[in-house]
Amino acid sequence: MTTNTELMTKPAAHTWWWYALLLLATIGILSVYHEVLDVYEVSILMFTAISMGFVGNHWPGFRGHAIAVAILSLIALQLYGTNLEAAETNGLLKYMLASQSAIMWMSVFFIAATFTYFGGLIFRSDYTEKVGSVFTWIATTFGMTGLMVRWRETHMMGADIGYIPVSNLYEVFILFAVVTALLYLFYERRYQVRSLGGFVLLVISAAVIFQLWYAFERNAHEIQPLVPALQSYWMKIHVPANFIGYGAFAMAAMIGIAYLLVSWRSEKNPDSGLVKAMPPLTMMDDLMYKSIALGFAFFTVATILGALWAAEAWGGYWSWDPKETWALIVWLNYAAWLHMRMTKGWNGKPMAWWAIVGLFVTLFAFLGVNMFLSGLHSYGSL
Repeated sequence: MTTNTELMTKPAAHTWWWYALLLLATIGILSVYHEVLDVYEVSILMFTAISMGFVGNHWPGFRGHAIAVAILSLIALQLYGTNLEAAETNGLLKYMLASQSAIMWMSVFFIAATFTYFGGLIFRSDYTEKVGSVFTWIATTFGMTGLMVRWRETHMMGADIGYIPVSNLYEVFILFAVVTALLYLFYERRYQVRSLGGFVLLVISAAVIFQLWYAFERNAHEIQPLVPALQSYWMKIHVPANFIGYGAFAMAAMIGIAYLLVSWRSEKNPDSGLVKAMPPLTMMDDLMYKSIALGFAFFTVATILGALWAAEAWGGYWSWDPKETWALIVWLNYAAWLHMRMTKGWNGKPMAWWAIVGLFVTLFAFLGVNMFLSGLHSYGSL
């Protein structure tokens, strides 16, 4: 069983090569694409490089993940050349590196990781849980590679079609799965505990299953030109920030489920195998709090960016559109959660239940509004 002692993730002593690599990559991108990048896109690129440098300096696993994604993406781009039909003739593209193939591999490994994590928990096997971590890393690498390659594929379909692949439900569900998994993997390393993996991977697997259904049933994987409202640089920063928030909220809810299960079991039998295999309730409570705090910060930034985007697209910062209204409800829900935690000292079961309810509120704001309500955001409907 993994230790429950928290590991503070400190910056590595010799990571100059990581910063040098990011600098060279940034210079390379600017030199190749400077003619098509505007000032906003250059700013986004610079901010992304700085953020990756900071995260990678504190988290060695992220460095390996980013390098693997870059290598696989570059191989795919080289194999494609300028011929989109190469995805049907080149075996490596067809079965592994074309966007749809990479995303299928992501789906396989996420589902496998879910079963593996639970297997490690049930049989108290450290090795099996480590395999679950490996599967999760492989899944995130394939998922991010799929998004990067899909980005290139959109441009190969036409100069007026190309876009960052975070514009429809199919693409953002992939983003959600990858972001949530990366957040979990960070905290897995920080706290040196893997027994929560199965719980967090459950919500990721649910997103993967929905994404697969959406692709096969609605042909959502087919690349389509963007509607005018989505042809904005705001989309490139609003959507990723939003889904870091969603991923953190989802992780908090799944930890809340684990908390309630362990709490219930410890009351019945404090010496049960589940209680011994899981981290202490205080650790899960702390992790739930940190996840919601992180998600709230990013969701707040995303909401502000969304208002700026709305002003550009529709001429006003706020219109009480159903999507905007429910985004405000989500924000108020987690603001109240944090307020009660920080000022009143609430913790334990009530906050775990609240985190779970918050996930359903967030799910309706993200998906339910698109399904049942109409408004300015109707382009995101099922």
